[in-house]
Amino acid sequence: MGKRILRSPLARAGLAAAVVVAVVALYWFQPWKLFTDTYVDDALPPAGPTPVVSAPASTPPSATPSPVASVTAPAADEVLAAGEFVTHEHDTTGSAEIRRLANGRHQLVIRDLDTSNGPDLRVWLTDQPVIRGTAGWKVFDDGKWVELARLKGNKGNQVYDLPASADPADFRSVSIWCKRFSVSFGAADLTTT
Repeated sequence: MGKRILRSPLARAGLAAAVVVAVVALYWFQPWKLFTDTYVDDALPPAGPTPVVSAPASTPPSATPSPVASVTAPAADEVLAAGEFVTHEHDTTGSAEIRRLANGRHQLVIRDLDTSNGPDLRVWLTDQPVIRGTAGWKVFDDGKWVELARLKGNKGNQVYDLPASADPADFRSVSIWCKRFSVSFGAADLTTT
């Protein structure tokens, strides 16, 4: 009986369509990512401002200072804004901070991130406020945003460079954004420190 049904052109077309739909659904939703984690452990700067290293204080009065000792130490790294992640589509915890480095560049530092893995996850800086609950899931693409990179991993410590064209003062939140489904997994308000 089963072989006779599969001989029908209509049954074969239906089976082929079902296979295509299943393959597309698997690609689109990537359900296996709900059961896998990617851990990242980027080298993080110390929490808070980086201390300035100065030249040794004990130079004998008769000695000529060395050229190295007379060089002015660079300015320290500075935390410009920071915040804690809140849950949106998926449970998300951790903290985020925007730092201005001594060389003038800016970085987003994410500490102790813990969220679900998912398809097409990105790290976005946005000008939108963080709204708790389902009302905040889809607001981040409503205004100005900049995509820093694909999320390196759904767990751990991560550092992302901001493009030179991005002014940190223009952004007030960071979102772990699922680009495929236009939804935030979690976000953090970046409050000026």
